[in-house]
Amino acid sequence: MATLEELRVQLDKIDNEIVRLYEERMRVCGEVGEYKVKSGKKVLDRQREKNKLADVASKVSGDFNKKGIQELYTQLMSMSRKLQYQQLVEAGALGRLPFIEIESLEKEKARVVFQGVEGAYSQAAMQHYFGENCNGFHVRTFRDAMEAIEEGAADYAVLPIENSSAGAVNEMYDLLVEFENYIVAETIIPITHTLAGVPGTKLEDIQRVYSKAEALMQTTHFLDEHADWQRISVVNTAVAAKKVFEEKDKTQAAVCSAYAAKVHGLSVLADNLNDEPDNSTRFVIVTNQKVYLHEASKISICFELPHESGSLYRILSHFIYNDLNMTKIESRPIEGKNWEYRFFVDFEGNMEEPAVKNALRGLREEARNLRILGNY
Repeated sequence: MATLEELRVQLDKIDNEIVRLYEERMRVCGEVGEYKVKSGKKVLDRQREKNKLADVASKVSGDFNKKGIQELYTQLMSMSRKLQYQQLVEAGALGRLPFIEIESLEKEKARVVFQGVEGAYSQAAMQHYFGENCNGFHVRTFRDAMEAIEEGAADYAVLPIENSSAGAVNEMYDLLVEFENYIVAETIIPITHTLAGVPGTKLEDIQRVYSKAEALMQTTHFLDEHADWQRISVVNTAVAAKKVFEEKDKTQAAVCSAYAAKVHGLSVLADNLNDEPDNSTRFVIVTNQKVYLHEASKISICFELPHESGSLYRILSHFIYNDLNMTKIESRPIEGKNWEYRFFVDFEGNMEEPAVKNALRGLREEARNLRILGNY
């Protein structure tokens, strides 16, 4: 029986031959790519790849080897496609993406909409990004905000998309697909909950506490110390503050921001109530124009995939191959299609970068209904 060292020598010889054949295969794939550039033929030929996988599987014995050879050739064909996408991009076959690069947003003249009432965290985020004296107004729902910018009633909308402890705002992902609006910037603000009541209120006066359901959950440790208080959920924290202010009842208090308490003339009875001290929310700045800032460094996209084994794995390989750092992935069910999902991905990059163009070309060919949601 051969020693381990002898077996490794044999493997090295085989590997050297595999490397040589790999380079030879990629050379021919490059020639195929040149032909496709000139002829306009699509890179991905699903039927040919399906036939190729069946063919190579028929040439080996045993279930283990059949599965292994198909996995190997799936990767080889993937490398071939990526080379060909690169050739198409270099030949200018990708064309210009339908987004216009701009140097800055016109913050001073912009009309900005946020969801909620006066004192909402969304208003604080708006002022944080556009300035305290910005021309802003509020609407009742996220949909109302998206409609306002789609119709031109506002230039920008400031909308929450993710909380560090509660996770994604799923409704926003659905609305980004439904509306032809685009992300042009983002801003992150800390979410620090306080307990606020009408001036003169003491903790022993309180019987009922109002707030958004998530805020009540995020302050459980503090509220559990006052188990006799009734916890009542309302639309959002600013609505809770407004209710307490308008009813001027010392038996009521609101879990809200210090900003909302100030806007509605309430006194802060206790602060820093968060169970998680580093709670924050990411807000996106959305407009109806296909524009992106020159210094943009993050791209958000969404796409659909066929409901089959390995489809997500193959799509994500485009980020790996092009050395693009994917920072987030979310999925949402597709309406009317049981057990099929739409994926939302954030990754680092600018639409002018060759690596980004290569990845987008591959994604456009291999995914369904790819949409660029913004570069910001």
